[in-house]
Formats: sequence, C-alpha cells, structure tokens
Amino acid sequence: MNKIYADAQTALEGLMYDGMTVMAGGFGLCGIPEHLILAMRDSGIGNLTVVSNNAGVDDAGLGLLLKTRQIKKMISSYVGENKTFEQQYLDGELELEFNPQGTLAERIRAGGAGIPAFFTKTGFGTQIADGKETRAFDGENYVMETGLVADVAIVKADVGDSEGNLIFRKTARNFNSIMATAGKVTIAEVENLVEPGELDKDKIHTPGIFVQRIIKGTSFENRIEQLTTRERDVA
Repeated sequence: MNKIYADAQTALEGLMYDGMTVMAGGFGLCGIPEHLILAMRDSGIGNLTVVSNNAGVDDAGLGLLLKTRQIKKMISSYVGENKTFEQQYLDGELELEFNPQGTLAERIRAGGAGIPAFFTKTGFGTQIADGKETRAFDGENYVMETGLVADVAIVKADVGDSEGNLIFRKTARNFNSIMATAGKVTIAEVENLVEPGELDKDKIHTPGIFVQRIIKGTSFENRIEQLTTRERDVA
C-alpha cells in the first residue's frame, strides 16, 4: 500500500465533505499541520467540527479556517490568542464544546483506543458537568466523558517513513501522537521523509498502522506565537 501523496491537496482527495469532524494536531502554532490546514481552507468545505486544543492565531493555523467561517463548532480547551475565535463565539456564530485540557487529551486517547466513555473527577460540580452522567465511586464524585473519533485526523511530525511511522520533535508532539490514533483516516505531514528501516524503532512515537496517508511538506513557516525579549546586562 502506497501511503505517500504528492501534496496536501492530493492527500485530502476523496475525504472532504461538509459537516465532517476533523482532528488537528498542534498546540497554538507548535506542531500544526500547516500545509494540510491551507489545503482544507482552499477546498471550500464548511460546517466543520474541529477537535483541537485551540485554534492557532487570527492569521495562522486553524485561525485561517475561522476567518473564512468554515468551522461550525470547536471542541477545545483554550480560546486565548485568537480574537476571531473569541468574537465568533461571543456573537453566537461558533459553537464551542469546552473541555479541561487533560480531559480533552483523554477523550482523544480513549477514542483512539476504542473506549466509548470514562469517568473523571475533573469538572464535577461545574458547568462542565451540566447534562452529563455523574456517579460516585468509593465516596468520590465523577463525571462521565465520551471518547472522540474524527472522520479525518491531520497531524504534523518531524520525521516519518513511507510506512507511516512517525517521530515528533520535542513539545511538537503535544496532541499529535494521540490524534493520529483517533482518526478514521489519519494524514501525516512530515518535515523529513525516510525509507523503512531508517528510523530507530525505540524512538518511534506513532506506529505506521495508524497512518493512512503521508505528505512531505516544504517551506514550513514554524512561526513563534509570542516572542518576548528583554535587555541583558552587559558585564
């Protein structure tokens, strides 16, 4: 099975439709599949439900899909840094399913592991628990959360081989590794593509069985979300 596609547009062919659910890896602008996001924007699909920790910034990452109003609902844990996200939500244009960050990560992991639901203490007694089943175990109260599965998961890796094995770079692993397991189809965007056997098996984060399509990106922007500097004392 050939998993390598020429570019992001080709890799998305036959998978995109209005109203679908997409998981997009990354944390802010760190580890985002920027070429695949651009290709989704250019495809013109809409009414998307997007699962992502947040939505980039106004003019980069998933912020590009918010700007064109292609996203109907976000399942996220963080709204800050993106004024478009905030304003569309406050104006009632964008649905938001808010999750504590650890809960969001576990919902994705559970979906990838075939676990339909689990119980957590996090959020009990708050608005997070509204409308959800709650139970007590050993005298402690828990709220039930459901696993998440996407029609397509798009992830970004530092290195991948042609069989789909992936290695992420440092904090760019973030949500990418668990999302790769929770897509009905997973597309990986890699900075470096190598042949099978070239990767150290002990360093592989995501086995190729979870990845159906791969592209090698070019000219990655790798933007810094916020750069803060200070004057240094001269000795």
